[in-house]
Amino acid sequence: MLTTLLHALNPFRDLQAVDAHCDLMCGVYNPAQARIEAESVHEIAKKYQDSDDDTFRQRCVIIKEERADLVKHHLWVLWTDYFKPNHLEEYPQLHQLFWEATKAAGDAKKTMDPQAGADLLGKIDEIADIFWKTKGGKPDWMTS
Repeated sequence: MLTTLLHALNPFRDLQAVDAHCDLMCGVYNPAQARIEAESVHEIAKKYQDSDDDTFRQRCVIIKEERADLVKHHLWVLWTDYFKPNHLEEYPQLHQLFWEATKAAGDAKKTMDPQAGADLLGKIDEIADIFWKTKGGKPDWMTS
């Protein structure tokens, strides 16, 4: 037992090469995280348009901008941690699609037009379609 512990702590021991698809075991990534935040962006813009309360509208802007930043975060996690070169070979439009989706999140930050949120949702849905294809399909238990 002591020998095993000393071997594990030895900085000169042979290193074992490992290979992983993502930074954690697969199954932790899901484009739904980006979609949930984008749905908030879209709905907040609609509520903003329906209100004439200045305080409420100011809060809408602040919260919508936070949610749009979270969309960008979740998209970049998918792009940088999940998708790999073999996915780009199979789906060469991925780079452009992620660029367009993150730009759409930025556009949604800059406006209170609900259409910007709808456009963002469309881009996320395109990414989600490819994501689930790379995983062999969406699990039956998943509803959205």
